[in-house]
Amino acid sequence: MKLPRVGRVKVHEPMGALTGRLVDGSARLLGATVSRTAGRWFVAFTVEADRDVPGKPSTRQRRGGPVGVDLGVRHLAVLSTGETVENPRPLARSLRELRRASRAYARSTPGSAGRRRHAATLGRLHARVAYQRRDGLHKLTARLAKTHDTIVVEDLHVAGMVRNRRLARAVSDTGMAEVRRQLAYKTLWYGSTLVVADRWYPSSKTCSDCGWRNPGLTLSDRIFACQSCGLVGGRDLNAAVNLSNLVAASRSETVNARGADR
Repeated sequence: MKLPRVGRVKVHEPMGALTGRLVDGSARLLGATVSRTAGRWFVAFTVEADRDVPGKPSTRQRRGGPVGVDLGVRHLAVLSTGETVENPRPLARSLRELRRASRAYARSTPGSAGRRRHAATLGRLHARVAYQRRDGLHKLTARLAKTHDTIVVEDLHVAGMVRNRRLARAVSDTGMAEVRRQLAYKTLWYGSTLVVADRWYPSSKTCSDCGWRNPGLTLSDRIFACQSCGLVGGRDLNAAVNLSNLVAASRSETVNARGADR
């Protein structure tokens, strides 16, 4: 890679795919941004390129059908299929190292080589946490977009949750808002659909089997017990099934309407 005023620079990642598209004219380079994070140099290319977007879901996605995704702090996600995606909690796992590095930095002398060394260590730790979180979220969102034709999530008020001092760190560690952002463009890429349920839809308080509601359910109640049909199960799974049912209900109404037209 050749940079202005710097000259040729060796990169650690293969550039063949990008170079090939630039040469054959299927992509156009608009610009590049050089940045430094935790002692490492990065270059980000802005490229304008055509992307083939599927016109309809694949056989694999149709077979997977709709899936409700209940995001949370205890678990990263609970799916209506019954799968629980554990929260990797990269920040929580690195908190002891971060605190130790922060104390070492605070005790060092301003302007000294020691302070620069401790600052670099602290930066690397924060970068590692960010990379681990991003990697986990990308794997989850890509899998969902590729294996289901419709993905239903709640319109969570993440900014409000972060203002809660007891939840702020845990909510930030999960990356809930990032999950929705990634799903928005990946569903477009892979031919699936993202549905965002209304923020006030009581998915956790409504029985996914009969529709009975428990308005007194609190965040500390981890089990949903229906007093109407007797359904008992985890509140997160119940919420995920309710989200999936939103799409199933709309599809049923569409089919019924078509039948009535006939």
